[in-house]
Amino acid sequence: MEIRILRYFLAIAREENMTRAAQRLHISQPSLSKEIKKLEKELGHELFIRTNKNMILNDEGMLLRKRAEDIIAMVDKTAMEFSRLNNIVGGEIAIGCAESYLIKYLARSIKAFKEEYPYSVFRIFSGDTEPVTERLDRGILDLAVIVEPPNLSKYNYLSVPESDKWGLVMLRDCQLAKKEYITIDDLYGLPLFCSEQSIRADFPRWCGDNTDKLNIAGTVNLSYNGSIFVKEGLGYLLTFEHLIDTSDISGLCFRPIKPTLETNMYIIWKKYQVFSPIAELFLKRLQRDYG
Repeated sequence: MEIRILRYFLAIAREENMTRAAQRLHISQPSLSKEIKKLEKELGHELFIRTNKNMILNDEGMLLRKRAEDIIAMVDKTAMEFSRLNNIVGGEIAIGCAESYLIKYLARSIKAFKEEYPYSVFRIFSGDTEPVTERLDRGILDLAVIVEPPNLSKYNYLSVPESDKWGLVMLRDCQLAKKEYITIDDLYGLPLFCSEQSIRADFPRWCGDNTDKLNIAGTVNLSYNGSIFVKEGLGYLLTFEHLIDTSDISGLCFRPIKPTLETNMYIIWKKYQVFSPIAELFLKRLQRDYG
């Protein structure tokens, strides 16, 4: 299976049309069609649902797309790293990040680093711990910033200063907004939105077995989306402080929960990981900043 053919396959998957994909790839349509048929024969499965106008991925095609995107990302990343070996003035550094106000510390380190290496480029992937560490394990990311204690058997880590404080985001005119803080008793029966990770890793530290008694109306990976649900009257959002605009004009407010619940942030990387020169320099910068 050639890298070139995987790029062809991904072009068709994106365009959903053989003609448009061929034009984008600057090859003839018959040649492209022949290469894709060879790929399907090699794999022993058809990859597309073909109609008169479109080519839509079937289940086998969706599986290959996920694998092909990872392979191409690794190939491109490796090629970039080797191109920079003899001239470390820049390069790409891929980082997975949790959603947190404390990302400000990472931003400050990046700003200082770019003053010394102005041609460095940072590619940021946002997500919860599971999708971020999955990409880190596959080598697609160089580093990850997570808000969950790291697996010390797999990762080295640095601790980020401060911690995130949990609370409830709600409409300013609701009854709970009159309170200085929110307890578990205040939440029973209310439609709540939060992340799946918080249900698993954070709330049990706050309310123990009572986590199961909470009325989780839905889960969100991005607190901003959850805040829109709050504005539209769908419920309440449990999230970190400072993530949501709670100014007077927003119509929303934040109240801390009690007992206080805090979550720490960690910068992690795989043990025995081999970094590109530019990524290794950035890690040394982080170790100076937070080590």
